[in-house]
Amino acid sequence: MSGTVKAVSSNSEYSFTKTNRAGIMLLAGLGVEGDVHAGATVKHRSRVAQDPTQPNLRQVHLIHEELFTEVGEEGFDVAPGDLGENITTSGIDLLGLPVGTLLCIGDEAIVEVTGLRNPCLQIDNFQDGLLKKVVGRDEAGNIVRKAGIMSVVQAAGVVRPGDTITVKLPDEPHRPLDRV
Repeated sequence: MSGTVKAVSSNSEYSFTKTNRAGIMLLAGLGVEGDVHAGATVKHRSRVAQDPTQPNLRQVHLIHEELFTEVGEEGFDVAPGDLGENITTSGIDLLGLPVGTLLCIGDEAIVEVTGLRNPCLQIDNFQDGLLKKVVGRDEAGNIVRKAGIMSVVQAAGVVRPGDTITVKLPDEPHRPLDRV
């Protein structure tokens, strides 16, 4: 299974969106060089308030560009970086990957999938009503989160638009993604 990097984004300041870049450097155990969410311990404000010593399982945020097409059909205009992701992908069912999946990106970078992004109200501040399109319920009433996945950097490397992403599934049994 493989896909493609469509865009890369980062921001050195707390902001909902991230600026598209020609490339980003992933640092092992830390995240995106220069990004506000990089670090070995949590950087998201709500998590820092709870316990600043927690490990950072949200170093790199990935979203599938197919989500932008889906919400676009409902009248929303969302582009790479708009939802705060670091890497926008194409061709991979990110939400269907199990915990522990390795994504080999470009020549050297490797990230390990840790879980689902838990979208917050900031999405509605970006575009009113968008939160209901990226978080919903399935037929059984279970919460479905579609705003991407989170990962930690296992091997450093530069990531650029156009890079290939190769998926390496963990040994079975697979654990489905949950929010992190």
